Amino acid sequence: MHLIEIDEGSGYCFGVTTAINKAEEELSAGGSLCCLGDIVHNGSECERLRTKGLTTIDHTTLATLPRGTRVLLRAHGEPPATYALAHQRGIELIDATCPVVLQLQRRIKRVYDEPGQPQIVIYGKPGHAEVLGLVGQTDGTAIVIEHPEEANALDFSRDICLFSQTTKPLEGFRQVVDYISQRIQPSAQFRYFDTICRQVANRLPNVSAFAARHDVVIFVCGQKSSNGRVLCEACRKVNPATYQVDNPEDIRPEWFQGEVGSVGICGATSTPKWLMEDCRKRIREILELGENKE
Repeated sequence: MHLIEIDEGSGYCFGVTTAINKAEEELSAGGSLCCLGDIVHNGSECERLRTKGLTTIDHTTLATLPRGTRVLLRAHGEPPATYALAHQRGIELIDATCPVVLQLQRRIKRVYDEPGQPQIVIYGKPGHAEVLGLVGQTDGTAIVIEHPEEANALDFSRDICLFSQTTKPLEGFRQVVDYISQRIQPSAQFRYFDTICRQVANRLPNVSAFAARHDVVIFVCGQKSSNGRVLCEACRKVNPATYQVDNPEDIRPEWFQGEVGSVGICGATSTPKWLMEDCRKRIREILELGENKE
């Protein structure tokens, strides 16, 4: 008998859950609903909501929508320019920005409005939806860095204020802090704010412990999920028999050959529980088929 366990800590974070619930509420009320960008970085969930009537649009399309169109803003947040455009065109916004992201946007805006205006630095992934919303609070002047050495682009003789994308790893943020701290000049002030969401950050040690308990790990997440890549790599570090899949169809029978007593299934903050359940069913089918062959 094989143990196939789904990690209780995996699945949607609070912000994603709220955004999807809002979308479903609006769709059940009738009428059309657009979402600016993928509501979640998971193709299977986006397709499920598409069948319910959710249309995914981009910023170019937003500028062409007729007055009165309802548009959902996902958990990642948006820059001020998006709100201004929607107001100008008479578009009805349903704002599902994660409260953690919203608070971070406001903090960055307050620092940007300070006299003397320090260099605002964001530790994050360039081009990521959340990061674009954060940079927008500074009229596009914030400097985005993903690796410590990229901080060399800063002027260490001027004040620096560092923030973090909410879903980045804590260790990476600390490395950036150390790098800047060692180079900032005595005449300048360096302030940094750990703005990483703990609901996401705490998953790193938890998912590693989960992966270590199993013979094989199936990590379920979409290819676009930055958070998923970090968590999957954490699993692979402690368990080389870790395989990333988008959906149950990606699961290969050869992964379960030999002595496999237990299989762990986990995922990103953008991975729905129902998809992990579907993966468990598929693994069970593969294992039962293998036992019948024997």
